[in-house]
Amino acid sequence: MTTPITLLTHDFASILGGAHSPFLSLYQPTHRHRPDNLQDPIRFRNLVKELEQSLAEKHRADDVIRLLEPFHALAADAEFWNHTLDGLAVFAAPDFFHVFTTQRPVAALAIVAESFHTKPLWGLLQSDDRYQVLGLSREGVRLLEGSRDALDEVDLASGVPRTLTEALGEEKTEPHQTVASYGGTGAGSHAMRHGHGGNADEVDKDTERFFRAVDRAVLEHHSRPTGLPLILAALAEHHHRFHDVSQNPFLLTEGITVNPDAVTTDALRTLAWQVVEPRHKAWLAKVTDDFEQARGTGRGSDNLPQITAAAASGRVATLFIEADHQIAGHLDEGTGKVIGDVLNNPPADDVLDDLGDLVSKMGGEVLVIPAARMPTRTGVAAIYRY
Repeated sequence: MTTPITLLTHDFASILGGAHSPFLSLYQPTHRHRPDNLQDPIRFRNLVKELEQSLAEKHRADDVIRLLEPFHALAADAEFWNHTLDGLAVFAAPDFFHVFTTQRPVAALAIVAESFHTKPLWGLLQSDDRYQVLGLSREGVRLLEGSRDALDEVDLASGVPRTLTEALGEEKTEPHQTVASYGGTGAGSHAMRHGHGGNADEVDKDTERFFRAVDRAVLEHHSRPTGLPLILAALAEHHHRFHDVSQNPFLLTEGITVNPDAVTTDALRTLAWQVVEPRHKAWLAKVTDDFEQARGTGRGSDNLPQITAAAASGRVATLFIEADHQIAGHLDEGTGKVIGDVLNNPPADDVLDDLGDLVSKMGGEVLVIPAARMPTRTGVAAIYRY
């Protein structure tokens, strides 16, 4: 089976680095369950045919066959198609092939261009509406990651304890017991066990130590690497205790008061989004306000030539791209100039796509915003570093 990379918060820009032309990008909405997913391989093959037609215009037949060979192998991998999520992104180039699955549907697209078409992924990976859920009880630990639309289980890193016993091992506290005899010392006497030191106290101590171990490991292996807000899903009595011991700065004060093992994943997603949605709306309002303030002081612009020039010199701190807006052409990263006749160039190369890649390489933040939320009508805006 082909092993895809689940596109959660992976650094896909670094994964895609190092390839050389031609660059093949394929996007497809997929389905998690039967019978809907039965048509997915057929739709995939149709998109591969589009790639083949584009390649045939400029490349030799044997080169086309070689480039498309891994696509055909993926199309024939029945096991892969039985384990997809909501979307698929495939990137290929000579001696290069990577498959990503996404938690959100993506628009079907097949493009051969001078760079990978990655703009759809920027929107999927924005952290403003993404989060992680820590399902916690004395019986076990779960970690899930998602957004408004989907929530999926995350494989816990090897350093994260799954159970109290795994966390404490031989250090787990055993109840202190003594034996007292009543009714004499003969054959008819009865030995009775009495706990001293308080079983409840020992349980509380073990629970606290377990929660500390989980908190440290989740912070190190999941929260810091992703930077995502963490929502605790646990019974009411565990919330106060976990927050008391937690050192995780990504842990939100608001949580989900429920046994995480007693509800469906979709129910957890609904409850988590109720926590995240107000933060998401506040974030959208803030970034729009930040741009307006920057534009008022000359540190912001919605003029494409000005923005591309600033991006080439590393001056763009934050780039806003309208989600469904395209500008035909190719961006020269060295000069910031748009290459090609925009009127005649087919919409395979997207200037905004190249611009997002360039800003990211220069350490800037790329935000893909719905048209209704964009602070301008040009399809692009930027806040400069200076």
